[in-house]
Amino acid sequence: MLARLKAAYMALAVLHLAALVQPASVRAQPVTARPTQEFLDSVGIVSTLPDRGQSLEGTIGMLRYVGFRWLRGGIEGLTEQGPTTVETYLTIHRATGAKIAWGLVSGGNDLEKLLRTGRILAMNGALLAFEGNNEPNNWGVNYKGEEGGRGGSWLPVAKLQAELYARVKSDPVLAKYPVWSISEPGAQVDNAGLQFLEIPQGSGTLMPPGTRYADFANVHNYIYHPNSPHPANNKTWNASDPSEDSAVDGLYGNFGLTWAKHFKGYTNEQLKTLPRVTTETGVPIGEKITEDMHASHLVNIFLSQFARGYAFTSVYLLRDREDEGGNQQFGFFRADYTPRKAAVYLRNLMGILNDNGRRQTYEKFDYSIEMKPDTVHDLLLQKSDGTFQLVLWAERLGGEENIEVKLGKVASMVKIHDTAIGAKEIRSLKDVDRFGVVLSDRPVVISFR
Repeated sequence: MLARLKAAYMALAVLHLAALVQPASVRAQPVTARPTQEFLDSVGIVSTLPDRGQSLEGTIGMLRYVGFRWLRGGIEGLTEQGPTTVETYLTIHRATGAKIAWGLVSGGNDLEKLLRTGRILAMNGALLAFEGNNEPNNWGVNYKGEEGGRGGSWLPVAKLQAELYARVKSDPVLAKYPVWSISEPGAQVDNAGLQFLEIPQGSGTLMPPGTRYADFANVHNYIYHPNSPHPANNKTWNASDPSEDSAVDGLYGNFGLTWAKHFKGYTNEQLKTLPRVTTETGVPIGEKITEDMHASHLVNIFLSQFARGYAFTSVYLLRDREDEGGNQQFGFFRADYTPRKAAVYLRNLMGILNDNGRRQTYEKFDYSIEMKPDTVHDLLLQKSDGTFQLVLWAERLGGEENIEVKLGKVASMVKIHDTAIGAKEIRSLKDVDRFGVVLSDRPVVISFR
């Protein structure tokens, strides 16, 4: 036994030494680029509309200014007489190209209205997906006379979501559209199985195995949380972590081990590849959050989420709210419709990347970041014309990160863009395979062929 332990210890020591001497920049394989358009399409927003005092004209102007690709919407506040109607959403889509995630929202249960209006959106090319109930822990649900959610049984919530899924998938017009889960299934007080997309055998849930709820898990992983209340390095990177290592109310607390009653869902390994979206995240300006920090957080959220496996992310909020208290500092835009720094930075990022096409295949490219700090993150994209775009961002409370990027082959032209300045490059290099970059509080994009 002692000999075996000694041999194991020596093997671990060798591995530890190898890790110490191996440069931080080494990559085992070249990186396969992801479609630039796929990232752009992931960028969404939560917004109020005319029924809550925000003008349609102003809404369209703000969406256009930044270039948001989708909008979280639903049947709450929707009437045939207005001021918010289905035509409101169609007008937004026609004017901006933004698609609509269509949901039951807070306490909604009218599936007939959801599906009927969803068909109108679909037939006009405006529908992105269907979404289940918004935070049933805060807004209860009535399903065929049964009250559920909040502190009561969640079976009515589960039955409504299961019916939503079944009816969408059996509809010849709507079947191709994905269904997103309810948000905050981690709050279940009884185990209705909403921590699964489809309940597996042997789960011990109140709803039967095989019950299908959704194609994508849906979370509200706000980056500040009682478990992570203060500014710190890697705030958005941590909030996007799918595992139990995340300090916020994220994927693990809702679909891994539920945060309220600790019902088991997916394992850490399964969560890595679980299809997922975020329909709310964000942060308000105030106390220790300056406008500069707010801008950095909101732009980095989209990058961190996409890099860590979220197909779509919607940030709260487009414009500061005037119709309710407590939401006056979240917006990309102030109440007077003027842009904050967050809107300017994100507009610049969207303009730098700027692509609306797809390639048949996406290439691999070998690159490394020499002695990469743990506060520096990278995402390799490729445009439809073949141009690579390496997005770099740092998440540290202060100071700068000076890094060196090393390419696997010489690039004939390298253009470096700063998202705080605009869409035009700030520096151009020719015939290089390495160069330095200084990162501070906003992303930098490096384009090369």
